[in-house]
Amino acid sequence: MNYRETAVPPLASATAGCDPSLILEMAQKCREPLYIVRNREGRLGASTRPPDFIAEGLEPVATLPPLYPEWLGDRGFQEAHGCRFAYVAGEMARGIATPAMAVAAARAGLLGFYGSAGLPPQRVQEGIAEIRAALGPQASGWGANLIHSPNDPALETAICRLFQQQGVRRVSASAFMALTPSVVELAAKGLSRDPATGAVRRLTHIFAKVSRAEVARQFMAPAPRRMLADLVAQGILTAEEAELAAAIPVAEDITVEADSGGHTDNRPLTVLFPIIQRLRDEMVAAHGYGRNIRVGAAGGLGTPAALAGAFAMGAAYVVIGSVNQSAAEAGQPRSVRRMLADLSSTDVTMAPAADMFEMGVKVQVMKRGTMFPFRAQRLYDLYCRHSGLDDLSAAERATLEKDIFQAPLEEIWRQTREHFAVRDPAELARAEADPRHRMALVFRWYLFNAARWPMLDDATRRHDFQVWCGPAMGAFNDWVKGSFLEAADKRTVEQIARNLLEGAAVVTRAQQMRSAGLPVPAAAFTWVPRRLA
Repeated sequence: MNYRETAVPPLASATAGCDPSLILEMAQKCREPLYIVRNREGRLGASTRPPDFIAEGLEPVATLPPLYPEWLGDRGFQEAHGCRFAYVAGEMARGIATPAMAVAAARAGLLGFYGSAGLPPQRVQEGIAEIRAALGPQASGWGANLIHSPNDPALETAICRLFQQQGVRRVSASAFMALTPSVVELAAKGLSRDPATGAVRRLTHIFAKVSRAEVARQFMAPAPRRMLADLVAQGILTAEEAELAAAIPVAEDITVEADSGGHTDNRPLTVLFPIIQRLRDEMVAAHGYGRNIRVGAAGGLGTPAALAGAFAMGAAYVVIGSVNQSAAEAGQPRSVRRMLADLSSTDVTMAPAADMFEMGVKVQVMKRGTMFPFRAQRLYDLYCRHSGLDDLSAAERATLEKDIFQAPLEEIWRQTREHFAVRDPAELARAEADPRHRMALVFRWYLFNAARWPMLDDATRRHDFQVWCGPAMGAFNDWVKGSFLEAADKRTVEQIARNLLEGAAVVTRAQQMRSAGLPVPAAAFTWVPRRLA
């Protein structure tokens, strides 16, 4: 079509018209095709019915096909993982993403991840059994979470072996800074070649959650040959499995984690995602992979517009975490879910992480209604300044015992010593020999228990609650204000997902209409939550 260099004529009705209320109605009906036309006077119009171009003297400008929420993202994602939508729900560690949440997500056509990270193997096994009993042993649409455990590699290996034994076929690996033998074993074990096509078939799909390009590169590359050789030498992998693993990426699903709850680098998604996406293109070309690597988006996604933006950038799928903590299926007690439902986007902050305390790693947590982030930071500052508990002043010690630990430090050390005597004697021996490490373990006692107290709904520790949460929770609360989803007790994983996806489809359709030249009103980019079947 030839465009004149003169000013664009004013937009007005050609057939069904460009009345703002009609345009708004058309945007909401994204499941219907839309025909955009220009009349003899050069004015644009639109209709949901096919125009008679000759009889009405109209020139076709664009035809927008129906747009379903199922069509957002990479359709290959749904095919690979047996789900209806390119939408992942869950992954919140310590069982906050409960087995019930994973089941509800799978039944709604989503991909649900059980938040098994940080749980003991016995409890993880029980959760997996609950999911399999509800969905059936062969059901897809669910997975479990694996968190890197630099202070306890044996636990990480045990969880990976448990996943293999229990038939967990999708694993979300988070907080990894480098590949470990356990995650490589999980990715390579059970690899085979399709006799019909010659393509490599995976038994276990790894979802690598990353926020740095150097970590993404490792998961996008084949597993290191030396690591594979060691696993073969130990009898863990077969030579064939190692050979196949050397020809494919460790993970074909890379989740770009932006400003999320928990472990995060607080990166803006609009900055980080294109970097990882471009790296993906380079890695696929460099290694000559037969299949593409899917890149998904996570962090800061709490509104339809945010999801639409992620899909518009090319996200193969989206991961919704923080928002689901307020859902009925979440492992948080009602009191905590109501606290989450009252948050604004600024009611979160960074605090020292329990599992990587000595390394200075931080997690994003809720700050409204709790003193945890400030008390945890105080402990880390003391750790950086002192060589051990005996180096603390009498005033510092008294304040810690009264305000934070609510017990003498000797009692906290006694409990800590008893724990590690059973769990990790080597860690205990190191602490007995190193006063500063002993101080770190005592301080970590508070950090670990602060994550347990919310789950127990311990009212005596309400001001010490550690709740991992990102700003998306506040954005979601602002969006659902005045709707049936405003009350925490009315939120379910399915209704949250359906409204976010339906709204993302409507926002996407509104942008398509505007790109075609229609005068789309601002209200077309807003979706009001409603009960969806």
